[in-house]
Amino acid sequence: MSVPNVSGRFSRVLLLGGTSEIGLAILSSLRLDPGAEVILAGRDVARLEAAGKTLNHPVTVARYDAMETGAHQAFAEEICAGGVPDLVIAATGILIPQQQAERDVRLAATMIETNFTGHVTALLAFGEAMRGRGSGTIVVLSSVAAVRPRKFNSVYGATKAGLDAFARGYADSLHGTGVRMLLVRPGFVTGRMTQGMKPAPLATTPEGVGAAVASALRGQGSGVVWVPGPLVGLATVMKLIPRPVWRKLKS
Repeated sequence: MSVPNVSGRFSRVLLLGGTSEIGLAILSSLRLDPGAEVILAGRDVARLEAAGKTLNHPVTVARYDAMETGAHQAFAEEICAGGVPDLVIAATGILIPQQQAERDVRLAATMIETNFTGHVTALLAFGEAMRGRGSGTIVVLSSVAAVRPRKFNSVYGATKAGLDAFARGYADSLHGTGVRMLLVRPGFVTGRMTQGMKPAPLATTPEGVGAAVASALRGQGSGVVWVPGPLVGLATVMKLIPRPVWRKLKS
């Protein structure tokens, strides 16, 4: 898929969840200018450096843990001391099978803190820095699971529903400040996180999500991107299914 060049809009880019396949695919699709600064943030510096080599673009790495919420304000201040990012991509996320989360509730807490709580604290910090400057873009990776969580992924779905609601509300708070929020709702994405799982209808790839996000960043659309586009129709149907029928669905 051919993606328009949006590089001129972003000279400093931060990827939270710097080893995320989707996050890296977004960076690749942006085709940033050679002089643009790319910061990959995550827990494992060695993995971040290895991920950076796949981008064919110079990167720097920074240690960031989504679960260390008490450190997020200081982390944002440290990053912004070198210049407030033009683009922050929030791609941190994990998928722990529901059965494991039910057997060990600490795993459920880990998924909630990683997929939801950590996003809120980090994005509030960076969003306020962008608000102060009067410009910036935030990309939040939600999921079709946020529309109506299923019995087999209720914890994961709840984390995405919470993140989706926060992004929509915070986007309203930032409206008129010069800061843009782009909410991305992919369907099933084939990759490391879903390895071994049966693909759902309208499945996509990290590259597909990356191309769609890059295209949306170039435009001035509604602020919500479904990947693939027809997924919005399926999501509408999902919301209309009566609960007794929804409860019986197996996949």
